[in-house]
Amino acid sequence: MNRLLSILNIEFLLKENAFRNWRMILFMSALALVMIGSGHAADRKIFEIAKLNNEIKVLKSDFVAIKKRLLVLKKESTVIKVLRTMGVGPAGTPPIKINIIND
Repeated sequence: MNRLLSILNIEFLLKENAFRNWRMILFMSALALVMIGSGHAADRKIFEIAKLNNEIKVLKSDFVAIKKRLLVLKKESTVIKVLRTMGVGPAGTPPIKINIIND
């Protein structure tokens, strides 16, 4: 009971050999601050990773949508429709192959 009262009265910090106790308290406080800072840094990184993962999902969906649009635009029927509006149509006669003979 006497020991409990001395702890509650903070006598261990006021005695002659209290310097050792103060050093330990300061050391523990410094460790606690480092631990808290480390936890906040880890949380910040977790939020940044989650944000970047969402950005990756958005970019992948944009890539798929643009690739789909490109595949539609590359179709021969789409090219013919676009060229027909410009007044260009498919050739009526097939192309002629030219053979060059070297002597």
